[in-house]
Amino acid sequence: MSILSEFKEFAVKGNVIDLAVGVIIGAAFGKIVDSLVADIIMPIVGLVFGKLDFSNLYVVLGSAPAGVANNLAELKKAGVPVLAYGNFITIAVNFFILAFIIFMMVKQINRLRKTQADAPSAPVAPPEDIALLREIRDSLKRP
Repeated sequence: MSILSEFKEFAVKGNVIDLAVGVIIGAAFGKIVDSLVADIIMPIVGLVFGKLDFSNLYVVLGSAPAGVANNLAELKKAGVPVLAYGNFITIAVNFFILAFIIFMMVKQINRLRKTQADAPSAPVAPPEDIALLREIRDSLKRP
């Protein structure tokens, strides 16, 4: 079997395609969560804590050259070492929201699976030979 045919067999298996679909949907879902955190949650958190913009929280670790504005984007562009802990806070909040949403989805899926597993299935009819033996047994018991 050639490498190309082995690869084709591998690539068209259901699990690989399911994984690819999951990665694509996960990336799109990640963008939605990023937007939720950056555009809705963090501004509200910033308002509660005194109009903080978490994305601009940083500590300059070196000296800034003359003429460089004292903001995160300009300092990074100038190559000044900056500890951008505000960005880390935003990403951490993003992660916890995403993890919680995935946890709730998995919990719901497991609940649905359990409900389906607990549902009584229709009794399976016994094989024909067993049914005939039972009929013979019942006819012998009758006087």
